[in-house]
Amino acid sequence: MAIVVGLTGGIASGKSTVSNILKDHGVPIIDADLEARLAVEVGEPAYKEIVSYFGQDILLKNQEIDRAKLGAIIFNHEEKRLKLNSIVHPDVRRRMNEKREHAVSAGEKLIVLDIPLLFESKLTHMVDKTLLVFVSEETQLKRLMARNQFTEEEALVRIQSQMPLKDKIKLSDAVIDNNGTIEETKKQLNAILEQWGLDIKI
Repeated sequence: MAIVVGLTGGIASGKSTVSNILKDHGVPIIDADLEARLAVEVGEPAYKEIVSYFGQDILLKNQEIDRAKLGAIIFNHEEKRLKLNSIVHPDVRRRMNEKREHAVSAGEKLIVLDIPLLFESKLTHMVDKTLLVFVSEETQLKRLMARNQFTEEEALVRIQSQMPLKDKIKLSDAVIDNNGTIEETKKQLNAILEQWGLDIKI
């Protein structure tokens, strides 16, 4: 019987680190961000709908969507942003569900759905368990500034645009405290998988 886990976190919390650890141990990872990129590739249903609504002006010479241009449009227009989401989100969910069903059919014991906005987008119905990668606000700020070469102000704007990690703790079935070393993170991950009855050693 497969357990489907929703993996989430915040910007610079180390969610990708945990995702990569699991991937390296053969656990299938279905990545919402990746599916969102694939959903809007040239010729895909969502791509056609976006071009039909926003017009040819948002395309690059190679016919791909100009993300910067589209981003600038929706950044200033709530109605257009909601329209874009109403096109892309259902398609991303469809793609993720198909991959999840495929992994279940293949007999996988653990399937991970990597969804940054798992709680914000109310997608917990897609998973059996939720796993949060948590860091303190101080660690999050330091890591984001170092990783993206942001000023403290730039980093704070991005962190504050998301639901605070501490608010996600009470919504999660399990939490990995990722303030320490990779080894400490792996140890916690093993304990959680064991607790969930999974015989997978990381």
